[in-house]
Amino acid sequence: MRQIIIFLLLLLINLTSSKAQNSVAREWNDELLEAIRNDFARPTIHARNLFHSSILMYDAWALFNDNAETIFLGKTFGEYTCNFNGISTPANSNEAIHEIISYAMYRLLVHRFMNSPNAASSLDSFTNLFESYGYDPASISVDYSSNSYAALGNYLAQEMISFGLQDGSNEQNDYENLYYSSSNDALVLDLYEDNSGINPNRWQPLAFDVFIDQSGNVYPLDTPSFLSPEWGKVTPFSLKSEDLTILNDGFESYIYNNPGAPYFIQNSSTDGIEDPYKWNFALVIAWSAHLDPTDNSLIDISPASIGNTDISSFPSTFEEYQNFYNFSDGGSVGSGHDLNPITGMPYTPQMVKKSDYARVLAEFWADGPDSETPPGHWFTILNYVSDHPQTVKKFGGQGAILGNLEWDIKSYLVLGGAMHDSAVNTWGIKGYYDYIRPISAIRYMASRGQSSDNTLPSFHPHGLPLIPDLIEVITTGDVLAGENDVNVGEIKVKSWKGPDYIDNPDTDVAGVDWILGTHWWPYQRPTFVTPPFAGYLSGHSTFSRAAATSLTKITGSKFFPGGLGSFDIIENDFLVFEEGPSESFTLEWATYQDASDQTSLSRIWGGIHPPIDDIKGRIIGEKIGEESFDLAQQYFSGTLSNSLVTTNKLNTEVYPIPVQNTLHIKTQFLEAITLELYSLTGKLILTSNSSNHMGILDLNLEHLAQGVYIIKGVSDTNSLIFQKKIIK
Repeated sequence: MRQIIIFLLLLLINLTSSKAQNSVAREWNDELLEAIRNDFARPTIHARNLFHSSILMYDAWALFNDNAETIFLGKTFGEYTCNFNGISTPANSNEAIHEIISYAMYRLLVHRFMNSPNAASSLDSFTNLFESYGYDPASISVDYSSNSYAALGNYLAQEMISFGLQDGSNEQNDYENLYYSSSNDALVLDLYEDNSGINPNRWQPLAFDVFIDQSGNVYPLDTPSFLSPEWGKVTPFSLKSEDLTILNDGFESYIYNNPGAPYFIQNSSTDGIEDPYKWNFALVIAWSAHLDPTDNSLIDISPASIGNTDISSFPSTFEEYQNFYNFSDGGSVGSGHDLNPITGMPYTPQMVKKSDYARVLAEFWADGPDSETPPGHWFTILNYVSDHPQTVKKFGGQGAILGNLEWDIKSYLVLGGAMHDSAVNTWGIKGYYDYIRPISAIRYMASRGQSSDNTLPSFHPHGLPLIPDLIEVITTGDVLAGENDVNVGEIKVKSWKGPDYIDNPDTDVAGVDWILGTHWWPYQRPTFVTPPFAGYLSGHSTFSRAAATSLTKITGSKFFPGGLGSFDIIENDFLVFEEGPSESFTLEWATYQDASDQTSLSRIWGGIHPPIDDIKGRIIGEKIGEESFDLAQQYFSGTLSNSLVTTNKLNTEVYPIPVQNTLHIKTQFLEAITLELYSLTGKLILTSNSSNHMGILDLNLEHLAQGVYIIKGVSDTNSLIFQKKIIK
């Protein structure tokens, strides 16, 4: 008994010591991640929460840093101006920063999670941390004129809350969609009805008896609507206006880095597998056939054999897609790594059942091991890297070693900006292209028949392609023929059998066998099945590649600390909706991008995405990760000033909107005006010194790229005469 008490005391001392070493930014980030786990699984909304929190913490730190400049406090961010009259320099800047961050984070998180399904638990946890610092929840003043850092924290949160009510998210109406409506009626999952009447290129809602999201929360609707199809309008961090296209298919879609349309279904007269649409979804069926734990096929899942896929090898043509993904055996091209560059030793092979590996990947990367959504999952990975004893906290791998607070503040801003912009970019694309998910596409094509041979039964130009031992026509005598051959001529597929074969998820395994194609299920919880939004592009691919690029930039190395990141999987103690895995093993990654690429493949094994949803997400994600880091660096060094200037209240008319070639500005200000055109991220695009001709100025924008901009008119004394939003 005495030994147990000593052990518990040592454990408590160790945990207390570890907590004491954490920065205030880290402790509030941990609070936010736990609140996300207890909220509805909404990746767009939580990417925004993580980003807005990172701005608050960063501005509190930057306020007292000689080089850095704030992003929000005393600036115009997007179309919102956060006024700031200054505050005295504290005797102890660390104490002031701690106080500002804590008041700001406490107020913001209480506001953002007050309607969470587990609000009581989350709000109690926020208050407990806040009070543990000795701060008073009843101190709500926002008047910082007396140099109150608590009041400044309250004010900063108040301004961020106000900003969030006009940033395009529709937060004030619980983020409801304003314009989007689905093209297809809902698929009632367990009725297995004919699904041939849908538009096979568009997203289809799913109808449940009870919908439970991946955080375990019962959703108030049994047919969840499309999450955030209009999210492209949300104010971004580093997305560039020159990369913005505004398209209209029922409503204005703001699309950054437009990838173009996905593959739409073709009318195949023969050889349906040559239709890229059918190939993509047939591959999802093929990979579902890997999910049988009775299959003892082994693969090496170590960095010696997996990973090291360069972006230059990414496919762009259909033929290249066919070569990049292994249709039959799963996985994609990738040479692995010869040596661990940190130890100089080869990576140790790890032979694991492919079925266990694929099932675990589908579960592990779905929303993170603790359902903190993909953006939050990458924050847990960042924190894992920050805590690693081999991590040297030189930002970007250069310069002086940073203290925990500065390291966390800067890292959270880079990653938060990347996650937020990934959501804005990806969901703008999802909302416009509105692309179908595998469960709808596969059940649609199976309802139609087969498209490989017009001399065989059940031929239809939109049917599934026939593939021996994977997709076949049911014939008399088949186990699936049914009573009186009711199913003869129908299409069968070899796949994971689905939730109908699981009574007790703690002991049962569905396995793989022949099933009716119209009964196909993705490898997901039966109360969740598929995320409630369109597939193209993959949010997981975009989030993960952006995060991997951010972590590479932050640490100055593409490799995990020590050359190896890992997560232990315990036998029969990881999978949620069926028993497994059948043995313990460790997920391993040499580089951040190896982990990101594994995320992308997991969504195919999980039946959530076909390959076409993946690659362009990876490419856009890498671009976003680089741009977020570059912009953050400019704030860190104070080289991107966007300070407030005095505004004269004069009527100004700017027309036409949208502009084609020449923009006209009619103003009451009759002196010379300097016209400045900015991107939505604050980048100065052009400057024009214009004489005022009877109150009308003309600006030639013939060569300006299509997008959304801010135009400012500034007087000789640097007074802001007008500021307007324009669209070209």
